[in-house]
Amino acid sequence: MAGHGTRLLPATKSQPKEMLPVARKPIVQYVVEELCRNGVDEILFVTGRNKSSIENHFDYDPELYRTLADAQKLDLLNETFRDSRANFFYTRQRMQKGLGDAILCGESFAGEEPFVVALGDSILGLHANSQVVTRMAEVFTAKRASCVLAVEEVPREETRHYGIVQPEGLAEDVFRVVDLVEKPAPEEAPSNLAIAGRYVFSPLIFDLIRSVQPDKRGEIQVTDAIRLLCEEGKRVVAVRLPAGEKRYDIGNFPSYFESFVEFALADPEYGAEFRKTLERMLRSA
Repeated sequence: MAGHGTRLLPATKSQPKEMLPVARKPIVQYVVEELCRNGVDEILFVTGRNKSSIENHFDYDPELYRTLADAQKLDLLNETFRDSRANFFYTRQRMQKGLGDAILCGESFAGEEPFVVALGDSILGLHANSQVVTRMAEVFTAKRASCVLAVEEVPREETRHYGIVQPEGLAEDVFRVVDLVEKPAPEEAPSNLAIAGRYVFSPLIFDLIRSVQPDKRGEIQVTDAIRLLCEEGKRVVAVRLPAGEKRYDIGNFPSYFESFVEFALADPEYGAEFRKTLERMLRSA
C-alpha cells in the first residue's frame, strides 16, 4: 500500500488511493473483507506518509458504535464494524522504494511463517467475493512451494503495466512458473498472464529481496526476487483467477470509473434505480 498514487491525482493528493470509495466502501475495506473471508485474522498494513486515514478507518469508534446502536441502524452497524474481530497492525515504509521494499517492512511481523501479500489497490471479485487466497494457501502446502501467485489473462498490449509470468508447459488452472518479467513490452512478454495482486510467500523471500538491485526508478521489485527463487530451483506456482473472480485494479481513472459503476450497479439496495438513471443519462447523451 506504499505507492504515491500519482496516476489518480488530484484525487489522491491528500488521501491514499486505497481510501478512494468504490460504491459504498473504500477500496482497502474490500481487500480486508476478502482476507477475513479467507480466514486471515492478523493483518499488517504497510503505509507511508499521509496514509493515517487507513488506520483511522479500521480503528474502533465507540461513539459511532453507540450512535448507530441507539438509532437501531443495525445494517450500518454490521457494515461498519464487521471486521472488528480481525487484529490490525501498522508499519511505515519510510521511503517509496517499491513493492519489494514494502514487503521487507513486514519481516518481523511474518517471522518464520508463510504469509499472504494483498495489494491494497486491487479488489478480487465483485464485492470482494473471492476465495483465491484460500486456494493459494492450499496449493502452497500441497506443492511445497516457496511462492504462489494469483494470475489473470490480460490483453497482450497491456503487459507493460504488470509483472508477467512464463509458465512451464501449458498454463492450466495451476501451473509452475519458470520466469517472470516486470512490465515487459508486448513483443517481449513471455505470456499474457499477469500477477493479480495476491501472493503467498515463504519467509525465504526476505533474503532474496535484500539481494535485489533497485531498478532505474530506484524501486526494489518483488518480481526480481521471485525470479531468483526460480533460478535457484525453488517451486514457484501460479493459480489462475476463475472467471467469477475478476480483478478490479484501481490504478488509473478509467479502471476506477469502470469499477465504481460496476459495483454501484450491483448494489442490492440502490443498484436497480442507479441502472435506470444511468440508462436515462446515456440516452440523453
